[in-house]
Amino acid sequence: MAVRKFKPTTPGQRHKVIGVFKGQITATTPEKSLTVGKRSTGGRNSSGHLSTRYRGGGHKRKLRLIDFKRINDNVPATVKTIEYDPNRSARIALLYYKDGSKAYMIAPNGLEVGQTVLSGPDAAPEVGNCLPLSKIPVGTLIHCIELRPGQGASMARSAGTFAQLTSREGDYAIIKLPSGETRKVLLTCRATIGVVGNSDHALERSGKAGRSRWLGRRPHNRGVVMNPVDHPMGGGEGRQSGGHPRSRTGLYAKGLKTRSPKKHSSKYIIERRKK
Repeated sequence: MAVRKFKPTTPGQRHKVIGVFKGQITATTPEKSLTVGKRSTGGRNSSGHLSTRYRGGGHKRKLRLIDFKRINDNVPATVKTIEYDPNRSARIALLYYKDGSKAYMIAPNGLEVGQTVLSGPDAAPEVGNCLPLSKIPVGTLIHCIELRPGQGASMARSAGTFAQLTSREGDYAIIKLPSGETRKVLLTCRATIGVVGNSDHALERSGKAGRSRWLGRRPHNRGVVMNPVDHPMGGGEGRQSGGHPRSRTGLYAKGLKTRSPKKHSSKYIIERRKK
């Protein structure tokens, strides 16, 4: 993976760093049978009221239907294309199964066009293959991990992320997640071998405010510049320092634990995520 920098010919180009498509993206149009229209909400709910601020506009997108379950067991699939997906940071791969079906998957690092991938308990622990955690060797780097059997991948799906299978205890696998959290996951849950591709996504820099608008992000004003009636941190003659950072509704923005202490899944967490 690589990124592209530009000569500072304009203020917007000066700090612009974007990903390289040439040599990585092998198709410019998505598979029509696996795309659906995506309706933009502009931060409004079903009643038309603004429920999420600072959203709206942005380029039109189409949703790619990603196969997060990978339940087409023991049917070999060939990687036809590696594609850009506007709805996620990772790249996606179009699979042509031997039985004639097609599907999209999250593309890991090292996946190449023409490569054969397989899912199921009998698959080899190779990059791009999807296996139950009981069949994956200890120490393997994995991504697209299920939290519950058959639910579909829900963890380690963004660009450059991975988890590590550290050990097994009874019916559970011990997994170290990208956040630093160590937790138990049932051995019957599935995961894909490898690291999610497009790892240089973290190096990208917008360069100008307009690129945020293309993504549907509107200007965001700070609480300290508001009036007291609008925000707990607003008001004051001149610029004020001090006071605990908090949200518009008064909740502490830093340091407040929001996870319920009685949450059922806490018993599966061995070590909390790193601060």
